[in-house]
Amino acid sequence: MEIKNAKYLISNERAAACPDHGAPEYAFIGRSNVGKSSLINMLTRRKGLAKTSQTPGKTLLINHFSVNDGQWYIVDLPGYGYAARGKQMREKIVRIIEDYVLNRKHMACLFVLIDIRHSPQKIDMEFIDWLGEHDVPFALVFTKADKLGPNAGKKNVASYLKEMRLHWDELPPYFITSSEKGTGRDELLNYIDAINREIAAECNGQDAPSSQEKENA
Repeated sequence: MEIKNAKYLISNERAAACPDHGAPEYAFIGRSNVGKSSLINMLTRRKGLAKTSQTPGKTLLINHFSVNDGQWYIVDLPGYGYAARGKQMREKIVRIIEDYVLNRKHMACLFVLIDIRHSPQKIDMEFIDWLGEHDVPFALVFTKADKLGPNAGKKNVASYLKEMRLHWDELPPYFITSSEKGTGRDELLNYIDAINREIAAECNGQDAPSSQEKENA
């Protein structure tokens, strides 16, 4: 998939106030400082599209970005689990996240970002299990692969998948990425493109791509 243009559209706190455009949205979420903004900039190849910061917990709103003149949208959600926030702010962030994830009909897939440098974290596993309980379509995106050697990275990914198998009969798709190196960009965009084509086919009353076709997209 080629991204011809991408631009910031709007920010807000409520799913009901999000743009009513009818196109698929791909939301990105994860623990604070996991690299959401950097990944969005890498995918779109628009440096500075999503504002990055060395300070965790800066994303406090639902941020929409239009891709290819509104053919589809990227959504940058607030990060979860930033302990330095006060209780009132943490509760507000939880409400924003739950409102969007559970009520936004345009969301085609939620990408859950995980820092590949760490072993399975309780907060990530609890969030993933919550998504499963609510039948939310999601995929895992392991970030910062350039910070580890390939063997160490694969070991940590395997640990997450092993932990998930304790509770999950079927594992979600997963991707290994590096915003610095551009690793995983083609795989992620191909996955998004396959979902877009599947949605378009369903809207046109055609047969949707098979699972094998989707994997090979």
